[in-house]
Amino acid sequence: MPYLLDSNILVRLAHRPDPDNLLVRNAVRTLLNRGERLSFTSQNLMEVWNVSTRPTTARGGMGLSLTETDRRTRLIERYYSLLDDVPAVHQEWRRLVVAHGVSGVQVYDTRLAAFMLVYRIPSLLTFNAADFTRYGVLTVHPATV
Repeated sequence: MPYLLDSNILVRLAHRPDPDNLLVRNAVRTLLNRGERLSFTSQNLMEVWNVSTRPTTARGGMGLSLTETDRRTRLIERYYSLLDDVPAVHQEWRRLVVAHGVSGVQVYDTRLAAFMLVYRIPSLLTFNAADFTRYGVLTVHPATV
């Protein structure tokens, strides 16, 4: 079963000091050992870059250098499949935001749900299941893998 990796998974995956790093690494390793296809979007990579380079004094910032952030994002690009941002994703996103009355920061999660629906990816590995329930996608917490 294909999975989309949420940005909160990708951030923790390469950041060993994170308390959830081992949990995420074990979940991803288990999925890969099962032969699952793990994907990400350009939006995920932008969100990882944002959090990684944000100062530690800002909410959730990791304060990493551009060089270290580039190294980490290249690893994501090497090991997981990038889903192309095709016009159908935009069309599905528009349908979803209108149908579900989405506003504010939740538009970004809606876009990930649109990728999942367009690419027929049934599962999202995430720590934020509640953000995706309205879209009818299966969310999987790393602890349940």
